[in-house]
Amino acid sequence: MKLRFTPRATEDIFDIANYFSSRNEEAGQRVRAAIYECLQTILLFPHSGRPQKLGQVRKFVTPRYKYLIYYLAEDSADEIVVLNVKHPAREREHQDMESSRLGD
Repeated sequence: MKLRFTPRATEDIFDIANYFSSRNEEAGQRVRAAIYECLQTILLFPHSGRPQKLGQVRKFVTPRYKYLIYYLAEDSADEIVVLNVKHPAREREHQDMESSRLGD
């Protein structure tokens, strides 16, 4: 599978890394590396992310820093499209399928 980033996802990762790097260069590198490590997991297991209400969007949570990676697993195109990367404290565009069943 190929990995493709939307311009927004690229900007998100850049902004996250810069936020940490401005305080501590090594911290910025660690956070960016953690996100890219999770992207490698998504490439190996494209349907491992939690399905969201909207379309075929899935969410994968980075274990250490808890960033939310929203993506599409396009099997027919043999690619993963990373839509955006968000901190959980920020407003989310997508909601888990399970939340809708619970009335959230």
